[in-house]
Amino acid sequence: MSNEKAWGAMRYIEESRTHDLPRMCTIQNAYSLINRVFEGDMAEVALRENIGLLTYSPMAFGVLSGKYIKGTAGEDARLKLFPRFARYSSEQSTEATRRYLKIAEDNNITLAQMSLAFVNQQPFVTSNIIGASKMEQLKENIDSIDVTLSKEILNQINAVHAVIPNPAP
Repeated sequence: MSNEKAWGAMRYIEESRTHDLPRMCTIQNAYSLINRVFEGDMAEVALRENIGLLTYSPMAFGVLSGKYIKGTAGEDARLKLFPRFARYSSEQSTEATRRYLKIAEDNNITLAQMSLAFVNQQPFVTSNIIGASKMEQLKENIDSIDVTLSKEILNQINAVHAVIPNPAP
């Protein structure tokens, strides 16, 4: 399934049980530091029904690399090519990203690695879909698998989320 809510997921599960149909094993929804909507009822469904989240947009169209805030985004950057996807570049998303960037820099990791490590550490996530247009981005993304965020870093992330919850739902 993709882009589904809890009611739809549970309906599908019930129909598969009732009619002996194949069971859903994964759901593909957006999830990132600036879109944590999945953490509500969908996380509960995923955990209780053993349905893994295959996260898309864990980097929020590259916003969570910090390249837009730092002014290092090339002309071929996704949001420059597709400006209609403004969901990730709102004032609130930009402010949250600034705060996340500071946390990453204060802890000597890149924002991209922190963003992906955060997603990967969630108990309901089984995989995520990364995107990279350059080899260095791909390497940085892959290297995030070796990053484990400490409780202190997670507390700092959650403090930002408490002030600016889900600015890019």
